[in-house]
Amino acid sequence: MNRRRFLGIGAAVVGTGAMGAFAVPSAARLLAEGRPGRMLLSAMEPPPPFQVPLPLPPVLKPVRSDGTTDHYEITQQTARLEILPGLRTEAWTYGGSYPGPTLAVRAGRQTVVRHRNELPVPSVVHLHGGHTPADSDGYPIDLLLPVGAGGARGVQGMPGMPGMAHHVDLPAGRTADGERTYTYPGRQRAATLWYHDHRMGFTGPAVWNGLAGFHLVHDDEEDALPLPRGERDIPLMLADRSFAEDGSFAYPAVDATLAVPGVTDDYMNGVLGDVVLVNGAPWPRLTVDRARYRLRLLNASNARLYRLELDPQPAGGDALVQIGSDGGLLEAPVAHDALEIAPAERFDLVVDFSRYPPGTSVRLMNRFGTDRTTEVMLFDVSSRTVTDDSAVPERLCTLERLDPAAAVTTRTFGFRRSRNDGWTINNQPYEPGRSLARAALGSTEIWRFFTDVHHPVHLHLDPFQVLSRDGAEPGRYDAGWKDTVDLRPAESVELLVRFTDYPGTYMLHCHNLEHEDMAMMADFTVE
Repeated sequence: MNRRRFLGIGAAVVGTGAMGAFAVPSAARLLAEGRPGRMLLSAMEPPPPFQVPLPLPPVLKPVRSDGTTDHYEITQQTARLEILPGLRTEAWTYGGSYPGPTLAVRAGRQTVVRHRNELPVPSVVHLHGGHTPADSDGYPIDLLLPVGAGGARGVQGMPGMPGMAHHVDLPAGRTADGERTYTYPGRQRAATLWYHDHRMGFTGPAVWNGLAGFHLVHDDEEDALPLPRGERDIPLMLADRSFAEDGSFAYPAVDATLAVPGVTDDYMNGVLGDVVLVNGAPWPRLTVDRARYRLRLLNASNARLYRLELDPQPAGGDALVQIGSDGGLLEAPVAHDALEIAPAERFDLVVDFSRYPPGTSVRLMNRFGTDRTTEVMLFDVSSRTVTDDSAVPERLCTLERLDPAAAVTTRTFGFRRSRNDGWTINNQPYEPGRSLARAALGSTEIWRFFTDVHHPVHLHLDPFQVLSRDGAEPGRYDAGWKDTVDLRPAESVELLVRFTDYPGTYMLHCHNLEHEDMAMMADFTVE
């Protein structure tokens, strides 16, 4: 698709009154062009699947703790990792590993993380799903400069994204020299969160190069349930990548030096890799007991959607029992034969491998994939005798339901391609400091999103509850508290959000990282 082509949206989504602002393609063309991403083929032959064991990210220990706070330190650094067997890949890492170290924290305790940047580029850290004060949220121009870069005073601006001025002025105090401390108060329930780079215009290549890790919040409510735990509680970070002939990461940046943001024209709708990594390993395998396992699934891909199924399915189906979403536990478990997960979404599942005969090899499949990307990983069901006292209760928790009648306003946000370069929200490319919405602290609002093509939309600060899709009931994967919602081509979604605890400026953006880097972001302000 040519970078200059404008793609409109169907009348069914926005109504006839808005049609004058859009080109209206046929439904067939809209769906064809709406598929996210294009495959970037590796220059070398990918390894055969299921040859390497599943790695587990190391759990970071605090450097010190007191009565209220746990303190951590992470150094952002390049590292040469054996991602593909027999080859070394230079990655940008948190702490020298990919994924970065897992932070396992307690709700109600403050977490303070000091990041030191020894990378060749500036960085910004965002705790995705974190209920966080604005100064620690990872606003995209709050740069952490590399150690020895010459000091924050010497940085006057940074490259703009498509549709913006070439450079963006950086207000005084937005940059930090070498180190920055992020404070997370812990005023949220147990959930599977993750942290990743969020620098304006360069989130795509930064995450592609390795800057992502788990941040797991635990609490007493969840601990009281008989869910699988310990070695049977496994985080799984799904990420597709492509590789150059020497094993280095391949990425179609418009500027190989990363001085200018964006990707080449063919990849404007997102970059798909041809190697599926799970916890940084290509198509790994894991030996499991004939017991229940909790699988914390995170889609950390730049643009790839997955439809996950087990092959073979266990007798009776309902293999994937969902117990949690982005924002923590569901009220009751939901059983799936297949699960669709968009970039940045998380789903906590329980899989009972005792439903399989000993010695069964169970593949985790991606039904949205092609060729090698149809496979994700392999579970080898052990024949050893084990005990399993875990269970999935019929009721997991009691969720507060936000009341639509309490909403003080309804806002509408359109996610679509620009007439020029890049992507927009409400026909505007991102401009730091320009808020598209101002919400009162403590208020509840209805936010309506509509799209041209496929956009996973992420809201910072507070989780939300999905009210409807195209005026009908929420989708099968919309249950619970969410912070990222998957919008399909020409679809509209309504959600309820309540703005709590922290005033300041936050972000709304597409989490297709190529869309995000090409200006599909917006500020909103809570005051």
